[in-house]
Amino acid sequence: MKKKQNLRDIDTQKHSGEHSHDDGHNHSSPEKASKFRTYLPAIFSFVMLIAGIVIDYFDTFPFFEGWVRIIWYVVAYIPVGFPVIIEGWKSIKNGDFFTEFLLMSIATLGAFAIGEYPEGVAVMLFYAVGELFQNAAVKKAKGNIKALLDVRPNEALVYRKSDYISVDPETVEIGEKIQVRVGEKVPLDGKLLSEKASLNTAAITGESKPDTIAKGDKVFAGSINLDGVIEIETTKEFKDSSIARILDMVQNATARKSKTELFIRKFARIYTPIVVFLAIGLTFLPYLFVDNYVFEEWLYRALIFLVISCPCALVVSIPLGYFGGLGAASRNGILFKGASFLDTMTKVNTVVMDKTGTVTKGVFKIYEVVNNDAFPEAEFIKYLMAMEEQSTHPIAKAILEYKVEGTDFEASEVSEVAGKGLKGTVNGKTVLVGNEALMTSNNIQVPAKTNTIVESIVMVSINGKFAGYVTIADELKEDAHEAIKQIRKAGISRIIMLSGDKDSITKEIGRQMGVDSAMGGLLPEDKLKEVERLQKETGTTVAFIGDGINDAPVLATSDVGMAMGGLGSDVAIETADVIIQTDQPSQIAQAIKIGRSTRRIVWQNIGLAFGVKIAVMVLGAFGMATMWEAVFADVGVAFLAILNAIRLQKMNWK
Repeated sequence: MKKKQNLRDIDTQKHSGEHSHDDGHNHSSPEKASKFRTYLPAIFSFVMLIAGIVIDYFDTFPFFEGWVRIIWYVVAYIPVGFPVIIEGWKSIKNGDFFTEFLLMSIATLGAFAIGEYPEGVAVMLFYAVGELFQNAAVKKAKGNIKALLDVRPNEALVYRKSDYISVDPETVEIGEKIQVRVGEKVPLDGKLLSEKASLNTAAITGESKPDTIAKGDKVFAGSINLDGVIEIETTKEFKDSSIARILDMVQNATARKSKTELFIRKFARIYTPIVVFLAIGLTFLPYLFVDNYVFEEWLYRALIFLVISCPCALVVSIPLGYFGGLGAASRNGILFKGASFLDTMTKVNTVVMDKTGTVTKGVFKIYEVVNNDAFPEAEFIKYLMAMEEQSTHPIAKAILEYKVEGTDFEASEVSEVAGKGLKGTVNGKTVLVGNEALMTSNNIQVPAKTNTIVESIVMVSINGKFAGYVTIADELKEDAHEAIKQIRKAGISRIIMLSGDKDSITKEIGRQMGVDSAMGGLLPEDKLKEVERLQKETGTTVAFIGDGINDAPVLATSDVGMAMGGLGSDVAIETADVIIQTDQPSQIAQAIKIGRSTRRIVWQNIGLAFGVKIAVMVLGAFGMATMWEAVFADVGVAFLAILNAIRLQKMNWK
């Protein structure tokens, strides 16, 4: 069934764009008033309906009959019925005759035509209330999604008329100069004009460590400035920035329908006209076979049949189920680009993952310290750190983070030997820090055992003698081991690690992690060939998890591509199907669980809707069900389906 616009859509449009920068908790008085106005028609109709039923039941008001009674129920009907009738008429004008709006309009107006006024009001009232409930559920899901990514700054300090002024980021043009103070968010994508900057890009890339960049480097909107006032020249308008594109992608995730959802919509387009003609047949055909045929009685049965057969419980609850899944995933830091990937995730039985940046932090750390007896470890490290303080290399940063008491050694006359390391003086002694090439070029004899070391190695010589070395290795993420356990627990039969890092390092990490197999030294095309080989195996559905940049070909080819903290990259946005913003591999299993729970709840809703509708439809055709049972079969089932879908957002996925 094609739905041009329903009550939920009207309300969603009415409220769209209201809270770009709030946190979902602070609501102004106008917003509260707007919400009250949304519910006011249903409240008014409910009060009028209950009052009318009470007056009818006690029969204590003689005037409540004839036109007075009709007008009373018409007034009760209009607030909730008129919008539906209007939408039904618009659909007809657009060539879409068989919509839920038309079914509900015919059924309720027919009830008025045969004098069943309370039933007519009740059917439309509960339908309207159902729409309000589903609108609330959709807004909650959207709120969960938007709260995760709404890291946009509220203002931009742009240089205009010889001064920096605060403006809306959306008004800043390409090529303008903006200023970002310490602790503030970068409002737009651009390039750094200042000499250097230290940025927290966790909200964009998922990387927890600060990113130090130099003049001319790219800066992404949403990054937080950590050190000093910086200036940036904008290279993109706000609507084209990385954050804006991600927000747009997530908010439109439901545009990519699941196969189940598409099937139900196609089914509804065929199903709805069939039940309309069956209702017409139920009204007139008994005249040919029943001796005591009463038109009003069979029309009433047909109207009941129409209300029961309205497919809104299916058409509403199923996409709402997927929306609930998307919202639950977003609340847990997992972004699905569409409902279709929630479905595909349920079929995954093979997980292939990259190493660096996926199960490891991608950050260097001292793994081992080996020193000669002539230089105790503490003294050896002080010589090393004194030299590395003069370097900006990532390995130098890892060494400087090593814990040692007292760093009072100072280096002087430090010079960089291109591609080899550093040379300088510490406490009057000549110190070399670098690789084996630096040592051999200065006639320093290196122990043979260093040739068997697979990790990155930094060697040190003091006054012409080899003093020792440190090995630098990538560090496993805190939840890496737990991630593998949870993936196994989720029923995944095979876990494979593929990496461009050294094969020996990859196999060792794989052994520590407990994966089924690990291969290193692979180029992007090698990873692609391996995943394609796996996909050719019968019954294999592959999810690949990578950094979203170097692994772009594999992310695009795999059945489900998952990017770990790659939100700052256009490649990640374009190629990954699922993005794990928190950069935690343990959320791979969560994504699988959410996908399976979503599908289970969707099929529960389908079974509930069909089961109840068929049962009450049969009873209605034989005159054993009234309009009230019809209301339950339609709106009641929709309520239950909505509540069932909402459960997704309440579940604990840890």
